[in-house]
Amino acid sequence: MKTEDNYIALNKKAWNNKIPVHVASDFYDMPGFMAGKCTLKDIELKLLGNFANKKVLHLQCHFGQDTISLARLGANATGVDFSDAAIQKAQDIAAELDVPAQFICCDIYSLPEVLHEKFDVVFTSYGTIGWLPDLDRWASVISHFLKPGGTFVIAEFHPVLWMFNNDFTAIIYRYFKSNAIIEDETGTYANTNAPITNQTVSWNHSLTEVINSLIKQNLTIEMFNEYDYSPYNCFNGMAEFEPGKFRIANLGDKIPMVYSIKAIKNS
Repeated sequence: MKTEDNYIALNKKAWNNKIPVHVASDFYDMPGFMAGKCTLKDIELKLLGNFANKKVLHLQCHFGQDTISLARLGANATGVDFSDAAIQKAQDIAAELDVPAQFICCDIYSLPEVLHEKFDVVFTSYGTIGWLPDLDRWASVISHFLKPGGTFVIAEFHPVLWMFNNDFTAIIYRYFKSNAIIEDETGTYANTNAPITNQTVSWNHSLTEVINSLIKQNLTIEMFNEYDYSPYNCFNGMAEFEPGKFRIANLGDKIPMVYSIKAIKNS
């Protein structure tokens, strides 16, 4: 079996290994979160609009901070992730906070086999779709779970970022989807000094691929934006130029760092 054929097992192992490190990290600021801090960023909040009392499906939710933030803001929120360690932690946090968020452990492609509901909103954000090999299947899952007239929102790191090496000093990968990117990593974006090593499998997806996958699934693009900053300090060599806004120091404002899309499922 080729490494990329075993991507779910390899990536699940990697994300399970990251959970204790992420929960303990300053990056995820669990004390602040437990005290009421909302982890959702302005980029996605503006596109999500008023989701109070709406059913929201959060795909690839990690250990649940954003899902719980959605619930705190009034959503009927369900988070999904393939990492059993992440989902267990999310359930524990929601129980401790007495927040009625639901969590399901499942890979995205298999979700229609285990979840039988429709949602007003489907949401995903920051570092999610690169772990998926087939965006047509991804978009079909989104369409499957959306009610007619429902809203899909994605805020994601721009594919231009994934062309660079880890120090952003050279372009080493294609912008367009090609072979799987198989990497051995030490540490994690939330703690680069963490004593963990993992092998991961990922893919770069161009904006053409992302947008067309949604259009083919009967979704109308209502809003598309690109941003020259990241709301997260999660790459090497970043500098904060405004509160909560980060750029690669040696590249400044020359490259896009994040994009967002709001799409509506046609009736």
